[in-house]
Amino acid sequence: MHTDRMAFTLSEDEGHTPVNEGNALASTLEPALRDACRGHLGPVQWFHATWQHGGAGTGFAEWTTSRGRKLPCVVKLPVPYREYAWTKRLGLVHEDDWDRSEPASLPTPRVLAGGFELGTYDFAWLIMERFPGNPLGAHALTEPDIWDLFETTAEFHAAAVLDTPVDLTHPGDEPDWAALLDRAERQTEALGLDTAPRWSAALRRVRNALPALLDAWQARPIDTWCHRDVHAHNAMRRAHADGARGKLALIDLARIAPGCWVEDALYLERLCWGREEVLCGVDPVRALAQTRRGIGLPVDDADLTLADVRRVLMAATSPAFSRTQGDLVYLGAALDRLERLLPTVCG
Repeated sequence: MHTDRMAFTLSEDEGHTPVNEGNALASTLEPALRDACRGHLGPVQWFHATWQHGGAGTGFAEWTTSRGRKLPCVVKLPVPYREYAWTKRLGLVHEDDWDRSEPASLPTPRVLAGGFELGTYDFAWLIMERFPGNPLGAHALTEPDIWDLFETTAEFHAAAVLDTPVDLTHPGDEPDWAALLDRAERQTEALGLDTAPRWSAALRRVRNALPALLDAWQARPIDTWCHRDVHAHNAMRRAHADGARGKLALIDLARIAPGCWVEDALYLERLCWGREEVLCGVDPVRALAQTRRGIGLPVDDADLTLADVRRVLMAATSPAFSRTQGDLVYLGAALDRLERLLPTVCG
């Protein structure tokens, strides 16, 4: 679970430092990159943000269209194949269509160019739109922000399944829940939690019910390309000409995998355990269900029951990921949720 990680952002305002070792390869390949873009790409200002993880080179530049218009853009290389494939398929826009309402409302970044190789290197690269401002999560969220995030997530689900039928043979990786339960029990003791007896009793009930829980979860409908990293730092807002709130776009498409739509809602919900005020009173699962229904995507009442099964699994294993008592608020919220759900989910 990536609770602290901020994904690469395509923002004009995020603090960053000039090129360093992490971008040395990208800087060296800039002439080849500009050559591959046939003169459309201007000089690149390579940078490394303080929050950025991984070895990708990132930079700001301008793209000159065939008609001479300058478009602010972001360069990223190398890009993992999954991220490259999804970002390009969902976002590639001809420069003449750049400002049309449909491309300007895409649920993922608009893409100007991309390729599989550069010079003698066999890796992918992307040239994408540059967003004004910071990620949605860089400021205090409002209720409309939360609803916009789930509206965009639903639109992403629709765009992804329209582009590519869900691959039922390769569902997203599932944790070894039994091993995580063992680790969670050991960790509650290692942390010396006052709530250790409560955890022990709750984990015992989950362990007894684990076969039934896993049967229920593994039988879930796999009918959605899940983003698997939905949170406010992975959402950028476009500018809007009349000053209204621009459309959001989800970034960081590196973890997309087949699953059930509730997984994307529960991912964000879990990040906010212990600080639910961040969600402004919005229930993530019900909000995503409503926005999916609004655009004609399937939602079944049984999915809400499945969400509770997943909540039990996530809450029960949360101590496995906690290394210090600094997570007490989060763990307390997880335990409260677990104890509340046990009677109905585990019997």
